[in-house]
Formats: sequence, structure tokens, C-alpha cells
Amino acid sequence: MKNFLKLIFLSTFLLSSEIFAQDNVELVAQCAAAAGNVTYLKDLVVKLDAGVPGGNPPSAKFSMVLSKNTQYRFSICTAPDSEGEAYLQLFDMNVLQGSTYFPNTGQDFPFFDFKCQKTGVYHIFISFKEGKAGEAVGILSFVKKL
Repeated sequence: MKNFLKLIFLSTFLLSSEIFAQDNVELVAQCAAAAGNVTYLKDLVVKLDAGVPGGNPPSAKFSMVLSKNTQYRFSICTAPDSEGEAYLQLFDMNVLQGSTYFPNTGQDFPFFDFKCQKTGVYHIFISFKEGKAGEAVGILSFVKKL
């Protein structure tokens, strides 16, 4: 009986992981297609819990090297069942280089292009508005050499 219960638990766990992975694959494919006529480079899959009221919203941080004289496109797509709406920010050191959301104006964009002026490590943060929970995918794409 114990082995049977272990088997049921294990198969349920594997099945739920497979469904979650399949949902991510579909979201990545949709987001990459929505980026336009660009070359897909990398996806950044995020699942965040809700933040604590009054605290900083949770975020996922990714670091990557970008090349000088290259134009990149950063896209963001929120999973349909997410509580919050995702946004992506690109930093060089502590300087904001681009964002899909501007809280001062309330403007929201599905992507932004970045013309890299120097080769180096850049930091990408993905968060959800108002610190809500959710799942999202960020896509890094190559647009052109400058």
C-alpha cells in the first residue's frame, strides 16, 4: 500500500511539473512571436509570490553580457492566470537603461529596444505591478548590428 501511495504521489508531482513546463513553453513561444521580426536569443521565465504590504515588490534578477554596437529587444509577457501584470527593467550598474513600465506616467509597453553602447554585464529585473503574484516570461532578442 505504501508503494502504491508513493507511486500516486510521484506521478502527480511529475504530471503537475510537466503541465507547468508545457504552459511555459507556450508562453515563451507566444511572447517570442509577439516580439516581431527579430532573432530570439534567450527567455527568462519567472514565477513570483506576492510581496509583503508596505515592502519592496519581489523581483527576479538576471545578469547577462550584452555586446557593443548591437540593438536588442526586451519583451515581457504575463501568464493569463497571473494576479499581477509583469514588467521588465534593464540596468547598467545602477542606471536604468530601459523599462516596459513607467509608474510616473502609467505607460506600459510590451517591449523596448536597447542600443548597446558598451560591452558589459547588464542586469534584468522582472517584477509584478503592486507586488502581486504571477508568472511571466521575458524575451531577449537580437534586432541588428549598429
